[in-house]
Amino acid sequence: FSISALLLVTATLSPATATASSKNEATGEDIYPPLWDLAPENLLDYPVKSNKIVINAWNYLERLGAYKILLSSSAKYFNTGGSQHFDNILWGLPLQHGWQFRTGRLADPSRVTSCGYDDGDLLCLSVRSWWACMNYYLAVIPFLGAVEAGLFGQLPYDIEILPPEEQKADFCYSVADCRSHMPKVMDDWKAYFEVNYFLYIFSFSSFNRDDALGLMWRAHVGSIAYALPKFQDSLKSLSDPEANFGEDWASGVEFIAATHFSTDLPTVNRLQASLPQRMLVKGDVPPYISDFSPQQNRVLLALKALHKTNQVTGGLLLRLWQKAMATEEGRKMGRKLIEDFALC
Repeated sequence: FSISALLLVTATLSPATATASSKNEATGEDIYPPLWDLAPENLLDYPVKSNKIVINAWNYLERLGAYKILLSSSAKYFNTGGSQHFDNILWGLPLQHGWQFRTGRLADPSRVTSCGYDDGDLLCLSVRSWWACMNYYLAVIPFLGAVEAGLFGQLPYDIEILPPEEQKADFCYSVADCRSHMPKVMDDWKAYFEVNYFLYIFSFSSFNRDDALGLMWRAHVGSIAYALPKFQDSLKSLSDPEANFGEDWASGVEFIAATHFSTDLPTVNRLQASLPQRMLVKGDVPPYISDFSPQQNRVLLALKALHKTNQVTGGLLLRLWQKAMATEEGRKMGRKLIEDFALC
């Protein structure tokens, strides 16, 4: 099964009629996640209680701050992006978090509480939100993996993550707690930071971006795979189109990960224009969602087709794709296909 044939099969999943391109380009004001400037920049910007730095990961700004500190602390590994370290491949994490916040996906979908809404606490991240729970495993776990790897140096205090008001057993709250519950996921994130640090310290010429992306995506996929079965019930609070999109998104990440797709700031900003700018509601059927751009409709339809085809084939489509992406040349072709498809 040649890579050319596989790419052709994947490309044909898109609707032929969706050809218009988006004219929206990121400006200097909107390239960052919402409220980026207000997020904590240093670990000691968080409160210290009982000799512990306490982070409320159910507050948008405090969770965003964890990302901000990760980026600034790892900037030295990716020094080609200038003083703003735009080239750091961890940008994909806070940018996805920002998109979820901006589109209302982190609020309480049941409306039982006012968490995440203008008439309540807009910065509240609801534990009833499937997206907020999934994102926890792509925010807190990488952050604690970095703590364990020594990215932040010798800390004067331990780190403690505050639990949510509900579903406390679905999350972990410290390095030791997370390591006892999910050692493999923690190992993968720790390895990402340790390997980059090792290569940076010794200035190995063998360090390359593709290797770093491979480690990052392995950890990323591992976080999603661990969290996905935990929050199946949370999907029931969403409309059917939104719940289906959430599962399509989680499946699509595996296809993207296999290409070692670059998650620097400019690239992710370009591609996020292809994601829905609001939650999907009853009656939304791509490619016929009138207030979505042709490319947003096309991406929704392609994600659905990928997920369904992979399910019907018992995972064969993903395995064939991963096999095709096993070489650097294959991954380059895969990345080009994804970018051309999402932006055309």
